[in-house]
Amino acid sequence: MEGTRADLLADLAAVDVQAWQGVVDSYAGLLWAIARARGLGAGDAADVVQTTWLRLFENARSVRDAERLRAWLAVTARREALRVLGLAGRSVLVSDDAQLEPVGADAPVDELVLLWERDAALWQACESLPSRCSRLLRLLFADPAPSYAEIAATLGIPVGSIGPTRARCLDCLRRRKEVRQELQPDLR
Repeated sequence: MEGTRADLLADLAAVDVQAWQGVVDSYAGLLWAIARARGLGAGDAADVVQTTWLRLFENARSVRDAERLRAWLAVTARREALRVLGLAGRSVLVSDDAQLEPVGADAPVDELVLLWERDAALWQACESLPSRCSRLLRLLFADPAPSYAEIAATLGIPVGSIGPTRARCLDCLRRRKEVRQELQPDLR
C-alpha cells in the first residue's frame, strides 16, 4: 500500500485496484480467522469474508479513520459471522421441492403440532448444552450428515473422540428434566 494512511481511504473510495489489493492482502487472513473462530464451515466463512469486503466497498467513503480500518473490518466480520450463525438454524437445504412436505402431512393437525413442539423443545434443550455438545449434535443431526472427518475438522477434535463425546452429550441431554417431560408420551 503506497501513500499515506489518509490517502488509503480516498483510494478505496475511488476504487483504486492497487489500494484494494493491498488492503485485501493485509487483512484477508484476519477476516478468515474471525469467521472460522465462530465455528463457521468453509462456505459460510467465505460468505462472511466476501460480505465484509462488500460492506467496506459500500462504506469506504464513510470510514473516517484509516488507522481504525483493521478494527472496522474485524467488527464488521464478527457481526456478519453472528448473522450467518443466526440464520443457520433457520435454513433447510433440500435438493427436491417434494422434500419440503412435512413427514406425515396427512396426519391430523394436532399430531403435527405436538411433533413440532416436541422437536422445538428438543432443539432448545440441545442449544442449552455446552457449546461443544450443541455444535456436535447439530452437525450429527444435519441432513445430509457430514462425515466424521468433516466433523472432526470443523470442531478441531480427533475423529476417534466423536463417538464417545456424542454419547456423553446425549446422556447430558437425557438427564435434562425439561426434555424428559416434553418427550414422554402423554399418559392422561
